[in-house]
Amino acid sequence: MDTKELLKKVRKIEIKTRRLSDHIFGGEYHSTFKGRGMTFSEVRQYQFGDDVRSIDWNVTARYNEPFVKVFEEERELTMMLMVDVSGSELFGTANQFKKEIITEISATLAFSALQNNDKVGMILFSDEVELFIPPKKGKSHVLRIIRELLEFSPKSSKTNVAEALKFLTNVMKKKAIVFVLSDFIAEDYQNTLRIVGNKHDVTGIRVFDQREESIPNLGMVQMQDAETGELQLVNTQSKQVRNGYGKYYKDRVTYFLDAFTKSGCGVISCRTDESYVRKLLGYFKRRG
Repeated sequence: MDTKELLKKVRKIEIKTRRLSDHIFGGEYHSTFKGRGMTFSEVRQYQFGDDVRSIDWNVTARYNEPFVKVFEEERELTMMLMVDVSGSELFGTANQFKKEIITEISATLAFSALQNNDKVGMILFSDEVELFIPPKKGKSHVLRIIRELLEFSPKSSKTNVAEALKFLTNVMKKKAIVFVLSDFIAEDYQNTLRIVGNKHDVTGIRVFDQREESIPNLGMVQMQDAETGELQLVNTQSKQVRNGYGKYYKDRVTYFLDAFTKSGCGVISCRTDESYVRKLLGYFKRRG
């Protein structure tokens, strides 16, 4: 992708996702993810309806009229986007690949954090950590994240969610808001997720395509594993083959839901032909 085409794509995503974050998600994000606590701001004269427990008795005694303490929410938060860039994300039978949906969701979340003056960082992972962008503030930083999401070429096409979560625990010492975006065709990450969930506010966003859920009866078909590159002939006429694949897929989905909910983490499942806007907004409203 040449520079001109890349900048054009970045701009297109910025316009679409920033509009969403400005008009829809900004307030929801703020109310869903609270700051670290309340910090003292100032004192002002008591007004009818103020909580009497807020009265500053020292200032009240000095001026011989009631004054109250005013506190503000300490909003210094950090969002980490953990994005699966393995081979299986380059799949989609509807309007967009899973990767494209994941990019738009990530950009929307990043702009929502930017609007609230929070830091944003990103981890791109396959079966290893491919890229780590430390958390920072500012529009230019968010645009860099979008550029990487659009043009980054991973070394590996495989997936290891646990490895990425371990890396997160090593680099993020303070509590962060963490979104893990993947199709979660993976296993053996629940124990690591439980450790991460105890420290951070974690949400798993599963992006999937409806055609992944089952194999249609198409006769003998040559198929390629998106993550291993392996080619093999598959007899899709065989009911045993179709049922076996269906069970494998269903097991991965069940594992994802169990792993995240039992670890105290949030879950969002979004199909490529569904509105991710509605899914995100519904999640924020439920949590807020």
